[in-house]
Amino acid sequence: MASTEGRNPSTQSNLHHQDLSKLDVTKLSALSPEVISRQATINIGTIGHVAHGKSTVVKAISGVQTVRFKNELERNITIKLAKAHRILAETYGDNSLSDTTCRDWFRSFKNNAFELEDKECSDAPKKFEDQKLEELLDQDRCQTLTKLKNITSR
Repeated sequence: MASTEGRNPSTQSNLHHQDLSKLDVTKLSALSPEVISRQATINIGTIGHVAHGKSTVVKAISGVQTVRFKNELERNITIKLAKAHRILAETYGDNSLSDTTCRDWFRSFKNNAFELEDKECSDAPKKFEDQKLEELLDQDRCQTLTKLKNITSR
């Protein structure tokens, strides 16, 4: 049996300390540490396409901002690297970036370095010409890959 000598057995280290003589119940809310530390934990899993509001729903329910990077927060995006590469490959097919290039670029983005350089190709560079895509990008340079894919695949 564990010894409780020298400590209060009713005190749990994961609970926020509450002194009832100092507790102002009028200032308590669902997000107060005194309340949160005593709530049951619920894990919420979300699945869906990019830019369909999963992070917004999680924040509305839990009050927790799930966006990890400042740039994502500013542009209101949360995108995982594997998903980004898959969208690029689905959209551009043989003309898409390699998985390695995509990883290198995203690593740079994560470090707030947005100047990108194409590495030299071992074979002849592929040309990509799509008037419709160029026009769309001229209208709005900040369109998501998903939007562009949906528009160009019509």
